[in-house]
Amino acid sequence: MPAQARCGRAAAWLELAAGAVVLVFVLAALHGALAWPLAAAGLALAVYAAMAGLVWRYWPDATRGLGPANHVTLLRGSLVAVLAGALAGFPALVGHAGWLAALALAALALDGVDGWAARRWRCASDFGARFDMELDAFLILVLCCLLLALGKAGAWVLAIGAMRYVFVAAMAAWPWLEAPLPERWRRKAVCVWQVASLLLCLLPQVGAALAGGLLGLALVLLGWSFAVDVRWLYRHRLRS
Repeated sequence: MPAQARCGRAAAWLELAAGAVVLVFVLAALHGALAWPLAAAGLALAVYAAMAGLVWRYWPDATRGLGPANHVTLLRGSLVAVLAGALAGFPALVGHAGWLAALALAALALDGVDGWAARRWRCASDFGARFDMELDAFLILVLCCLLLALGKAGAWVLAIGAMRYVFVAAMAAWPWLEAPLPERWRRKAVCVWQVASLLLCLLPQVGAALAGGLLGLALVLLGWSFAVDVRWLYRHRLRS
């Protein structure tokens, strides 16, 4: 392996290790301040390790480190790992729904920062866009699982987080689903409503009845948006 490639791989490894150190400090602070369960901390570390392993496996440029934009996404990934780890902390964490909402809001806020960093330092890449997208999808699934654990909704809420993964799995049977989609404001608006609804429903002030209504509407809108995209892809396949 050339020296430049070795340096790049070493830099990426150190950046992933630094993210793990940050995560350990966050978990230690949560454990000290909120008696965060050790099982939740362990699952968070396991989720981060899996994410770091995927980043290491698919990082396409061995000659350089991850770059500023991916650093922000990695930090957001650490927060998502904490939220995912919280699933192993119930029922002890039922009383900390406000903190879960705050962590989710911080992760959502960082979602805009990585895009800004990519433009500011001109380091946008296909890998960074995919990393960001996959983390968004995983965050939505984790939020759905948390709402189920909090008793804010039934198991049907998992359909919100699972819909994209079902769509991706369907590509194996119908490859035409992999075709690129045109930009549409409708898709972005539905995504904003979806994430906003999930965050609102995490708040302790939002009861199960209101949460059910908000999440039900989010599921209907998401299903409609996917149906429109699938119809477009199918018609495009027929034309081609």
